[in-house]
Amino acid sequence: MDPETALGLVKQGSALLLLGVPQYTLVGIDTQMSSVGPAFKGIKMIPPGIHFVYYSSSSRDGKEFSPIIGFFVDSGPAEVIVRKWDQQEERLVKVSEDEEERYSEAVRNLEFDRHLGPYNLSQYGDWKRLSNYITKSVIERIEPIGGEITVACESMVKSTSKTTMEKALDEQLKDSKFSMPVDNSQRRGCYYTSIPRVIKQRGVEGQELTSLNLDKTQLLESILNKDYGGSEDLLLGEMQFAFVAFLMGQSLEAFLQWKSLVSLLFGCTKAPFQTRSQLFTKVIKVVYYQLKYGLRKDPTDTNAGESTLLDDSWFSADSFLHRLFKDFFWLVQDASVVDGDLLTWTRKLKELLENNLGWEFQQNSEIDGMYLEDDEFAPVVEMLDDQSSEAPAT
Repeated sequence: MDPETALGLVKQGSALLLLGVPQYTLVGIDTQMSSVGPAFKGIKMIPPGIHFVYYSSSSRDGKEFSPIIGFFVDSGPAEVIVRKWDQQEERLVKVSEDEEERYSEAVRNLEFDRHLGPYNLSQYGDWKRLSNYITKSVIERIEPIGGEITVACESMVKSTSKTTMEKALDEQLKDSKFSMPVDNSQRRGCYYTSIPRVIKQRGVEGQELTSLNLDKTQLLESILNKDYGGSEDLLLGEMQFAFVAFLMGQSLEAFLQWKSLVSLLFGCTKAPFQTRSQLFTKVIKVVYYQLKYGLRKDPTDTNAGESTLLDDSWFSADSFLHRLFKDFFWLVQDASVVDGDLLTWTRKLKELLENNLGWEFQQNSEIDGMYLEDDEFAPVVEMLDDQSSEAPAT
């Protein structure tokens, strides 16, 4: 990048000024994370918009790390976000308004420029695909008091782990990498939407209640109207918020919420084809990009780069994802009418899981094999009036 272009990005972009962060501390923003060196004071050239900042303090020898603490920010053009390290609490804290203004002016005058690492713009596309539904309103309705997300205040949540995946995550968060204690007396978890696992209604019995639990379309409609004011994008925003807080912030509470939302959505049998085809196209795109990113090789892995960002327990035989996706793919296969965009993204998700994980989703035949023009059993593909959905990336 030529100096003139770089200077323009420095002045137009946002900056994150982090003062006094100890050496070896792990600091991340969005999909980027690095270890702090002696000259580090923050990050520059940050594209304006929603970002997730997270960090993990280190022991003096740099071998053990505390639980990750993360928070979302909504930065404007040329805005400077200032945090200062509190040595006693071992965390970043906000500064006074006067200090913030003084430091912000210094950053704009390039006084800190050589101490600020550049935001890696080549990774910004990945972040946008993981966060395009996260807005300021989504953050404000979900984030905990004080804005800090950390597994250190989720002890009650961790006891609910049951599956192999959740047990592995629980153990991962207990090992030496996360062994340093954090005082959580003044901290609380996120305000996620409550998603019931089982539908129970007074006056509804037997076969009808069983039907409501087998097809969660009615529950989805109820939650959309009651908790999201009818906004599909708010639901998608919470789904992305939870995934980011889990993958980057190591929050088990966030994983459980993401699992609840995915289970709710892929537990619907009528909504994808009758009432919410466009929503489910968006849902599959969101999940596709989440898993595509999560299945990348972990750059911090020291064992020949064999591990992925998502733990191996995601790929176990009792993975809830395998069961949900298998049932959903069968639904698409057997449907008489399927929206064209929904079908396209379902195929892409299926191919991703087959190619990256080796999962098989066979019933009597493969999904793609069912969609031949001369196949009398193939579903009808309908293109809805709204063609706003973007074409899938190749």
